[in-house]
Amino acid sequence: MPEFDRLDGSSIGIELDFVEREQTPRELMELSIQLQLCGLSLSDTVSVLECFGVERARSTVHNWVQKADLQPADGAQPDHIALDETVIHLDNQRYWLYAAVDPETNKFLHVRLFPTRNEGVTSIFLSELTEKHDVDDAMFLVDSGPWLKAALNRHSLRFRHETHGNRNAVERLFQEVKRRTYQFGNCFRNAEPNTAETWLQSYAYVWNQLI
Repeated sequence: MPEFDRLDGSSIGIELDFVEREQTPRELMELSIQLQLCGLSLSDTVSVLECFGVERARSTVHNWVQKADLQPADGAQPDHIALDETVIHLDNQRYWLYAAVDPETNKFLHVRLFPTRNEGVTSIFLSELTEKHDVDDAMFLVDSGPWLKAALNRHSLRFRHETHGNRNAVERLFQEVKRRTYQFGNCFRNAEPNTAETWLQSYAYVWNQLI
């Protein structure tokens, strides 16, 4: 069932501090951001706004999502963390979406998009993760990727190779991300990497609010 079937009309805490002279009611802006990230195309989201008598371009809704700059909340203290990366396509170029997930809550802890995957970028990802959350005592669940293990060793973080079990949490969320990005084939067409990353981080924020 699409994520937007779970919306109940309540706020999910999207801050709209970037709004200056925007004439669209804030409630409709928040609803538009929420719907677009949860499964509606930009065209369908614009159609929803028209039902409220508000006409806006698809680019306007896109800009709202980008300017909201949503991020998964900081301050978690997970016992386990599923860590992995997956390929995301921007036009014909491959990028790697890194994600850390708490398998007990199925929430994203941190999300980043990199042009490659290796020990160096994995270390950057882990540095950012440790700044946001208390993970010193967490057990990281990883697959056989040597770059993951090498970076975890560099940061003196505990890890365990796990093919199934709790590590499946990150695989399931990757499936949801890819279902969403592939549902509309032009989602990341002609998009800059930072634009795609902002969308993915915003998606992670909304996912965390709705589960």
